[in-house]
Amino acid sequence: MPKRKSSTAVAQSTPVQDPPLQISAVDHGPPPKRAARGSRSSGRKASTNPDKNANVLDALEAFRASPDADTKDERIDLEKMFNKETDDSLPSLVENGDSDTPLSELSDIDSVTEENAPPAKAPKKGEKAKKAQATDEKPAVPAKAKKPDAKEPQFLDPEAEDEEEADEEEIKAALSRPPPVNSGVLPLPWKGRLGYACLNTYLRFSNPPVFSSRTCRIASILENRHPLSHPNEPPHATKNRPDREQPASVRRGQEFVEQLCLANIRDIPKMLRWNDRYGIKFMRLSSEMFPFASHPEYGYKLAPFASEALAEVGKVAGELGHRLTTHPGQFTQLGSPRKPVIDNALRDLDYHTELLSLLKLPPQQDRDAVMILHLGGVFGDKEATLARFRENYAILPQGVKDRLVLENDDVSWSVHDLLPLCEELNIPMVLDFHHHNIIFDSTQIREGTEDIIDLYPRIMATWKRKKITPKMHYSEPTPEAITGRQRRKHNPRVATLPPCPNKMDLMIEAKDKEQAVFELMRTFKLPGFETFNDIIPHVRKDDNKPVKPPAKKKTPKKKTKKQQEEEEDEDSAAAADEEPAQQQQQQVIAEDEVGMGGPDGRVYWPPGQEHWLRPVKKVVKPKTDNKKAAPPGKELDEKGRIVTAAMKRKRVKEEEDAVNRAQKEGEEMARKVEESVDVKGEEEGVEGMAVEKTVSKAKAKGGKAKVQSNADVGAKGKGKAKAKGKDSVKVEEEEPMVTAPKLGRRQSTRGKKVGYAEDEETEELEFTMLI
Repeated sequence: MPKRKSSTAVAQSTPVQDPPLQISAVDHGPPPKRAARGSRSSGRKASTNPDKNANVLDALEAFRASPDADTKDERIDLEKMFNKETDDSLPSLVENGDSDTPLSELSDIDSVTEENAPPAKAPKKGEKAKKAQATDEKPAVPAKAKKPDAKEPQFLDPEAEDEEEADEEEIKAALSRPPPVNSGVLPLPWKGRLGYACLNTYLRFSNPPVFSSRTCRIASILENRHPLSHPNEPPHATKNRPDREQPASVRRGQEFVEQLCLANIRDIPKMLRWNDRYGIKFMRLSSEMFPFASHPEYGYKLAPFASEALAEVGKVAGELGHRLTTHPGQFTQLGSPRKPVIDNALRDLDYHTELLSLLKLPPQQDRDAVMILHLGGVFGDKEATLARFRENYAILPQGVKDRLVLENDDVSWSVHDLLPLCEELNIPMVLDFHHHNIIFDSTQIREGTEDIIDLYPRIMATWKRKKITPKMHYSEPTPEAITGRQRRKHNPRVATLPPCPNKMDLMIEAKDKEQAVFELMRTFKLPGFETFNDIIPHVRKDDNKPVKPPAKKKTPKKKTKKQQEEEEDEDSAAAADEEPAQQQQQQVIAEDEVGMGGPDGRVYWPPGQEHWLRPVKKVVKPKTDNKKAAPPGKELDEKGRIVTAAMKRKRVKEEEDAVNRAQKEGEEMARKVEESVDVKGEEEGVEGMAVEKTVSKAKAKGGKAKVQSNADVGAKGKGKAKAKGKDSVKVEEEEPMVTAPKLGRRQSTRGKKVGYAEDEETEELEFTMLI
């Protein structure tokens, strides 16, 4: 029988799958190989159209990623969406750094049948055994760090990848690299501005929380196009949700998104005033402030609904001299060979430009409000990628060109790659020291901060041409990082300052956000270090705690109407007395001072103590026995008290008294039994004599006598004789009672019957023996 082709079998048995991602006709050769990162995808990309792929999530897990995502819940969780352990048919979307795969463009891909996809190759014979042997022979590598509790707040570094295990070759190569050469110059006295990105950890856990990255899901937008079940009541997660059976309105769903956006904008002035109080004058705005603003289908313009609120933000920033910037996502790339990627990038840049323009900042601050962009992937040919970037940059609106700046990255593009391009196109360049120590041109420069100082004049010139205040980025890798990929992860705080000019702006990209800036202030006594102090663990004295209403008194079931009316009058009077007290307690701290640290400025939490920002967790202890453990050499009584010497003597005496009392009771009972037995014995002796006379008379008549003797001493103690016919007489004869000796204790009076049968024709005897 001929074998069927594997493709036919797959086409008949497998469900509908997604097509392989089509690459542009421009071919620049294969990309350079990178170190292995574990399992790789098959090259096919899953469709992100929610109507065709049920695994697609949005908003919090949306395909619109941004380096401004500050917490784990705000970043893309690809493992959650495409879990290989549960469904191998869904390929991973995590690609190498040279790929420009913008996840937002995948919505344009339609799913097709498996027939159009290349069939999977079967593993060769013995391949599994070789892999297993190679795994066994693989040397030990540094283990992954333990992941923190999901319930704990995680201020993740948005630009860092998750920690991965590195193979032996990669570790050897990293350890054998030349040591970095760092400069000993410090930019002191510091006259510039220090800043952090997007999230303020202290305000995030204030009451109410203050942050600017509230977001939603596309499913929520679609759901809120329907009116509420009870339009006259406020929305509720379970009791008053949108009614899907009623007609939908696109405008109603848009209003839902706009309310989120306005809530984000209204919190920014609070963050700016907080920064100003503690000497911080520089902050990056979150790109997630306007959910899906650059989406191809659900996108929207910020004006006019956000114009007034953003103008208020710009007014506060102008009064405080605060610099504001943005950082579009890593998938916003102008060098990609794919048109959908370029279209998405243009929309995203337009959105960020509109955001910064609506702030209405003063002229210099408006020029300083820049958009930082990475060049993106290499696609196998750097020169071809640079050429595509030049072409796409030329078609950008002038408003975008005025704000666009380029930053060296930690994957592909070094300072020596970007600096000539920036000088050619008149684009300011942001120097990131952390990225530079990972990706640099080893033929021209050494790792570290010493050699890069020689390029400062050229870098600073790119800013001065446009009269923009220069800015640089600084962060440090985690101490346990060895390889380049491991060193991409940012340390929660930094230990020193880079050798940058002391009059420029420096963005500290660290996990602990404003706390990393505070750490530098304390270490180097920078301006503002005296304005803040350590927080009190788990205590916030700058929040107005909500007052709980008094618990209602439980009334008995049966009460007269008069009693109920009297209690209601008392409750209303008590509520009237408590209401002013509640209002007074709620008005202790003014709204402008809530979350500002109080008069002592307690806003600093030591490294690793971010849980101090929240109240102490209530630990529910499991129910256990109330018995306490006895101290060494001690004894506890039934009530858990320590037994003393006096208690022991008392207990011994009570035991002795109980024994003596029991012994006396036993003797008294034995005496009474003996007396009763003696009286019954005398009565039974008289009856026994009468029986003997009856038997002797029967024998004298010459007939055979049948005698049956039964003694029932324990219960009845009586002898009875009954004649059966002329020749037989039945006699119950008493046996002598054996009295138990007096031993000072009770004796058993239970009797046990023992039968003796004798083979004689004349008589049958049955005895009862008392034991």
